[in-house]
Amino acid sequence: MIIETENLTKYYGKNRGIINLNLKVKEGDIFGFIGPNGAGKSTTIRLLLGLITPTSGCAKIFGKDCVKDKTVILADIGYMPSEAMFYGSMRVDEIIELSAKLHKKDCSAEAEKLCDRFQVDTKKKIDELSLGNRRKISIICAFQHNPKLCILDEPTSGLDPLMQKEFFNLLKERNQKGMTVFLSSHILSEVGRYCHNAGVVKEGELITVGTVEELTKSSIKRVTLHGVNSVAALDGMFDVISNDNHISFLYRGSMPALVNYLSSLPITDITITEPDLEESFMHFYGADNVERKYKKRSHAAY
Repeated sequence: MIIETENLTKYYGKNRGIINLNLKVKEGDIFGFIGPNGAGKSTTIRLLLGLITPTSGCAKIFGKDCVKDKTVILADIGYMPSEAMFYGSMRVDEIIELSAKLHKKDCSAEAEKLCDRFQVDTKKKIDELSLGNRRKISIICAFQHNPKLCILDEPTSGLDPLMQKEFFNLLKERNQKGMTVFLSSHILSEVGRYCHNAGVVKEGELITVGTVEELTKSSIKRVTLHGVNSVAALDGMFDVISNDNHISFLYRGSMPALVNYLSSLPITDITITEPDLEESFMHFYGADNVERKYKKRSHAAY
């Protein structure tokens, strides 16, 4: 196993971080670690990196203890934090070089390729960069030393769609060469499209682990209808939100039934999208109770 935790627990005073996390990530996997904000994803990552110490339990990477052997472990890890912070007065090339020196490697050739690929101006100062361009620097610093494991915390935040696609192309290429990926995200489409396996964390506890296919079997769709402001009830419909000239609802059920239902409505436009993680994984969060609550609210709007 590349990553292994045993009853890993972290409290911040009386406040919960994570509780009794037991997790295993195999070599060569792209593992999605998913859950809503505040679920404990970033706490877990900080524990794996040795940035904070556990209250109890332990974590291992490459078979080594994440506290005792932190320095050795970090040499073979690429890390992208959810918010990349750099020295604002330094130039981009200086930051990239500093990152390489921390790994005690000459990464200049690989860094140049990555800068070209992500269209990075290396002579600009960090303070002059947008959020998206700072995110590109974070990608280069995480990948330039060809790590065995990449730990990524909400990696696409701030990237435009073109750069997001390029980033995941890079991720797949490196994974095919043997790199393991631990990807923390609350965006279901990212996890569903690129991850092999995933774990769902809720309120600091790991509530399920499996293949992405297994976890998304009962996924929900967000349907938005334009040209109408009220609809009749349909089995599987809940969380109905009505506005002046459109209506939106979550749907979990038969797609042919939905299509047949929509064909009878005087709609002018329609969008069917993947909902956010909390909506899609409601069945892990007590969906039946949530659905009943939304149905009660929805019927009041008809």
